[in-house]
Amino acid sequence: MTTQIIRLAVPRDLADVEAIVQSTYAGYIPLIGQKPGPMSDDYSALIETRSVHVLVGEGRILGVLVLIPEPDTMLLDNVAVSPDAQGRGYGRLLIAFAERLAIERGLKAVRLYTNEAMSENIRLYERLGFVETHRAQEKGFRRVYMTKPLVS
Repeated sequence: MTTQIIRLAVPRDLADVEAIVQSTYAGYIPLIGQKPGPMSDDYSALIETRSVHVLVGEGRILGVLVLIPEPDTMLLDNVAVSPDAQGRGYGRLLIAFAERLAIERGLKAVRLYTNEAMSENIRLYERLGFVETHRAQEKGFRRVYMTKPLVS
């Protein structure tokens, strides 16, 4: 097994970041009836604001993590692992990184939302300690909001 690192994305990573997001979420289009929100995000702008981290291993980018600090919480806006690298724990690794970064910044929780049709993601987040706080219709999506309190 090769070593992986998580680092801030830089402009030259843009094509890889976009490709991973597109390939990761494409399968959900038939399930939810439209492109999932992350497929429409402006990754160039997110990289510019230092919101995107990438998981690098096996000589390439394997995963993408978009984090947006808020006053008391870290919004885990997107976590995506290349479909050919899924099932190896990389998603959990990226989420654990998000939690460590939030703790380092003195934040009290990590929060996220996902489409309610993405039930396997909801189950994963629950196993990782996230608790559903509410559900809402937003921007044409039926979303499940979840939070994980952090202990520093």
